[in-house]
Amino acid sequence: MHDKNKKVLGGNLLIKNGIIVYPEGFIKADILIEEGIIKVLGRDLIKSDPSYEVIDATNKLIFPGIIDEHVHFREPGLEYKDNIENGSKAAAIGGVTTVFDMPNTVPPVTDPSTFKQKADIFSLKSYVDYGLYAVLLDSNLHEIPSLIKMGAIGLKCFLGPTTGNLPSPNIRTIYEAMELSAKIGFPIAFHAEEREIIELLYERTKALKEVNLRSIINIRPPITEELAIRKIALIARHTGGKAIILHISSRNAIDALKEEKLNGTKIYAETCPHYLLFQAEDYQEYGSLIKVYPPIRERHHREALINAIKIGLIDTLGSDHAPHTVEEKMNPDPLASAAGIIGVQTLFPLMLDMALKEIIPLTKLPLLLSRNPAKIFGIYPKKGEIQVGSYGDIVIIDPNKETVISRENLVAKYPISPYIGWKLKGKIIYTIIRGEIIAYNGEIISKRPKGILITRKIGEEESHDIR
Repeated sequence: MHDKNKKVLGGNLLIKNGIIVYPEGFIKADILIEEGIIKVLGRDLIKSDPSYEVIDATNKLIFPGIIDEHVHFREPGLEYKDNIENGSKAAAIGGVTTVFDMPNTVPPVTDPSTFKQKADIFSLKSYVDYGLYAVLLDSNLHEIPSLIKMGAIGLKCFLGPTTGNLPSPNIRTIYEAMELSAKIGFPIAFHAEEREIIELLYERTKALKEVNLRSIINIRPPITEELAIRKIALIARHTGGKAIILHISSRNAIDALKEEKLNGTKIYAETCPHYLLFQAEDYQEYGSLIKVYPPIRERHHREALINAIKIGLIDTLGSDHAPHTVEEKMNPDPLASAAGIIGVQTLFPLMLDMALKEIIPLTKLPLLLSRNPAKIFGIYPKKGEIQVGSYGDIVIIDPNKETVISRENLVAKYPISPYIGWKLKGKIIYTIIRGEIIAYNGEIISKRPKGILITRKIGEEESHDIR
């Protein structure tokens, strides 16, 4: 992992008396970070050097920095929706220390030139570390080796229609890309919905006299997700490529993934908080605020996803942070209103609340939000772990305090969210990136953007897997 734009710099920090949350359990320990790297984990550590800041984390829970592998910061080209500065500040306040930004910007990231253009913009504006996807199209298959060499964190493949209306690649392109994935080791992240079925059902639904937001479920039923996943899985199994299915929304998808995981296929699953917290009945209360693709489905799908987290079928959690203007999001036409929720700031607080309410185990959070995404994307153990040699990316939370989500506290050009007014258990006190405090108690502390480009370990055999 390396940064091609800046030298990696970090701070000197001693965190004392905190309780570190690992997937394996809880450890009370001090953490000494020097020049951005964790140097010592132990008890009763002392540092007399006055240049070292000291944080007393007594009665606090300590997590590795959150990796949000799925954000749309909209820049370049779509700044009228939002931008990198707002998105990265929101991330830091929400405990997210690393984001992976999607390539459906304007222009889309299709080749080394557009990758460099976007990386240069991020280097000037991001308050958190960042990785950048490139998009997979029929027209840019030959660019993939160069994109990965330049530092693309992975590829994004849109099989279903979404913001930007990028065309879906054909089966031959996907097959060849998965062969390259197996050869080089990078992951391909899929928006897994079958476009042709969606287009057919959209035309049928549009012709009906009565259309509402629940009609989205009929336009994008579980078969569109399951069929896409089974196609991807067969190709992954045959080629040995690495696929991650984004925003899993249905029980059908879980069943398909379970079969493939048992076969040893390199296929991983991400879901998002909105699929765990809402169900179809909620359209009546929240309207287009909860319109996303794939759609929020009936209760039994939500329950299946929560259970999948408990038993280990879900590998990662992402926000799918997707800003839109008020006019786009609140369009009264249910078929025309924009799909997407701003979520990078609320990802960790919402999941922390679920864990502190014992809906999911607390120890699942560092696994799904840090360790697993770091391993899947080839940046472990520098990222995703609290251990000697890792970057000093730390989130400190007070489990006895409360977080209230308000319009005023959301950092966004258009703070539109279904979570406004929600009261959550737990409060993020510190967000620390490479030993430097970036956010404290809901406010950005860093005076300027210090995020760096995070890339895979080029040319190295990946020895870490999540199974």
